[in-house]
Amino acid sequence: MITVATRVHPLVVSRAYEGLSNVIGNGDAPMSYDYHIGVDYHKAYTHLVVQDDGGKVLRSGKVKNDPRSLAGFLAPYLENSHAVMEASRNWTVMYDWLDELCDDVVLAHPLKVKAIADAKIKTDKIDATILAHLLRADLIPQAYVPCEVARELRQALRERIFFVRLRTMVKNRVVTIFDRYPEQTRALREMSDLFGKIGRGQLALLSVSTIDREHIDRALAFIDDINHRIRESEKTIRRFSSDNADVKRLKTMPGVGEFFARLIAAEIDDVSRFRSAKKLAAYAGLVPSTYASGGKCWNGRIIKAGNKWLRWAFVEASIPAMRAEPALKFEYERLKATKGANRAKVVVARKLLTIAYQMLRDQRDYERRDALERPSSSSRLS
Repeated sequence: MITVATRVHPLVVSRAYEGLSNVIGNGDAPMSYDYHIGVDYHKAYTHLVVQDDGGKVLRSGKVKNDPRSLAGFLAPYLENSHAVMEASRNWTVMYDWLDELCDDVVLAHPLKVKAIADAKIKTDKIDATILAHLLRADLIPQAYVPCEVARELRQALRERIFFVRLRTMVKNRVVTIFDRYPEQTRALREMSDLFGKIGRGQLALLSVSTIDREHIDRALAFIDDINHRIRESEKTIRRFSSDNADVKRLKTMPGVGEFFARLIAAEIDDVSRFRSAKKLAAYAGLVPSTYASGGKCWNGRIIKAGNKWLRWAFVEASIPAMRAEPALKFEYERLKATKGANRAKVVVARKLLTIAYQMLRDQRDYERRDALERPSSSSRLS
């Protein structure tokens, strides 16, 4: 949620949201809507503020989060109206309800709105009022609204990521038991697949205490259940992306299998919304932080903001990509000597992102730079 507005302008001192109307309510662009609706969305309720074209508050109040209550509150103000809300947790629910009622719905970028209107005074009413003022003045920093197919695919991908991370946690709990039996488990730690058929056979032979044996057996049964859930999740992912040409194209890249291809396609959604590969890199958070003062400029670590899923996908794909593409491996080794392994890995991830952008923009498959066999496009989700 945003915080509002004593620092926006010297005029805004004691009456935060009223003062802001004097500051930003005189935008140059004429507004074509009669009603401007600010929406402060919460888990159980929503605070709404309706303004006319002059900034006068026509109605303000809370409603329960259900479509009937929302429609009843806004009924007199729906003709030639538009609404604004922030991209908060589960924003799609309220966004879809508003989209059915209003002529237009704007999704605001929370961090950028906060940069415009940030102060110590904060209530739900003020938040909604500020959003309405910014909407009326055409000053809303908009966030991208993905299409419905991309939203559904993202949900399916998130579920699989959750199950995989849960499985890793369970496996790590089993490995911690090894610390109590160092002589027996030294060889197990070196196995490539401890929880495969051979590894499980070795686990069954361990001479451990009764409680540790119960823990191991329950963990293995839980891992089997999670594996089943992952396979079911993968079926859902395939169903939502079976006809996606971008997924098929991204799979031709080195290091990008089916899962990462689907994740990258879903997170980018429409590549034309990025004017360049640099814009996409900034969106993914694969750009260095910059500090400039007094004519001097320093670059630091990559920024923390951005799409964490895209950033994670490209960084994780960099290792198998280097094994498949000698040019990327050469670049990594060259930078590793001077910049370190982590920075070199991020550089390779940035190169993969640039390649993906060019492929999606130009609608063409990846072209290898050597005579090595092209990676298979029929790999399992991994």
